[in-house]
Amino acid sequence: MSHLVVRKLLIDLNTPFEARWNGGDAFRSAFFNALSMSFPVGEQYFMDSVRSGLKTLPESEREKFTKEVQGFVGQEATHRRIHALFNGHLEQLGFKNNIERRALKRLKANAHRDVRIHVAATAATEHFTAIFADWMLHHPEALAGTEPRLKTMWLWHSAEESEHRNTAFDIYQAISGNHVWRLRIFRYITLVFLTDVMAQTVQNLWHDGSLFKWRTWQSGFTLLMAKDGLFRGNYGLWRDYMAPDFHPSQHDASLSRQWLQENTSQFTVVGQAA
Repeated sequence: MSHLVVRKLLIDLNTPFEARWNGGDAFRSAFFNALSMSFPVGEQYFMDSVRSGLKTLPESEREKFTKEVQGFVGQEATHRRIHALFNGHLEQLGFKNNIERRALKRLKANAHRDVRIHVAATAATEHFTAIFADWMLHHPEALAGTEPRLKTMWLWHSAEESEHRNTAFDIYQAISGNHVWRLRIFRYITLVFLTDVMAQTVQNLWHDGSLFKWRTWQSGFTLLMAKDGLFRGNYGLWRDYMAPDFHPSQHDASLSRQWLQENTSQFTVVGQAA
């Protein structure tokens, strides 16, 4: 069981920012923008899926997870709101959010599927966000030169993603989701998630005018494919999900706890799952 705190982030997201807000780096800005563009629709889906999964449990089992799911929903709702504000500025800068359009189309096409499929997809995506989040907390230099309010936003989101990494996985197990389907959905989510994010990144770079510049892709290689990069450096943690006895709690979340403890001035607590 996870004890989840719902927090209100105390930063200004009304003031606009530059297209290359991430230290003036075109690739880093475009990539993180692509992630943010995916978040509002994704987080709404996660909330809906986990709540639907919870409702299928017998009352005796449901009680065990109710408060944790409330905390999970509270955190994800806050992430959705914050990134909607962030994405609003991107829209004003002329960026087109195609990743959201593609996601909505897929969700509509698959809405009829068994709730276990949706919870499995949520658990799989939450595994991605958790390992990416932990990488961010280990590599704050990925936000080097970023103004403090935006750096705080990304690190706060990372800390909370690590904090609630168990919830969807535990609900999937509780509703009798099996290992075979967990892996099938995970492979599918891997393909779709990475393809969508990179396609949106390329589109963002095209709009920014930096798609065909050598230094753009130098930065991209360093961020993603260097030995300790976001993709290459997390391969082992990604592969862990394949093990029959895997559980997200096996991955360390100490940096999440540390960041939240050291940055209490950046948020107020508005709710907590006891």
